Amino acid sequence: MKSYFFQSLFIVLALAFITPVQAHVYTADVAESFQMPPRWEKLGQRRVNYGLDRDEILVTSREGTFTSIRLKAELAPINVHRCVVHFANGSTESFRFAGGELRAGQVTRNLDFPGNRRVITKVVFWYDTKNRARRRGRVELWGRR
Repeated sequence: MKSYFFQSLFIVLALAFITPVQAHVYTADVAESFQMPPRWEKLGQRRVNYGLDRDEILVTSREGTFTSIRLKAELAPINVHRCVVHFANGSTESFRFAGGELRAGQVTRNLDFPGNRRVITKVVFWYDTKNRARRRGRVELWGRR
């Protein structure tokens, strides 16, 4: 009984004398020198049909500028053939996929844009599906800042 009392007393006293660690103070200088790593953001999605088809995903300028994109297959396999990215300044970038078969949950390689970050207006892609389970798949468009 005495040992529990003395152990409890020792722990309480030890905690009372431990000085709290001062939290890091946020300053503007630290924020300017620190940059967050690029993150992927979902820009849109489309339900895909069976057979050969073409779809487009519209992206608004409020979503900002991006350095690269990638497509992700969901719910069913998709065979992506080609992708054309349209930018706000009127230029386009075209990407071809050799063996672009994506199983559900897989993503394409990163499609990097040359030069600076750009505002995307729309992404047009051509694909086909040979889904034996007869489930309609979904294509998601992801962008990296």
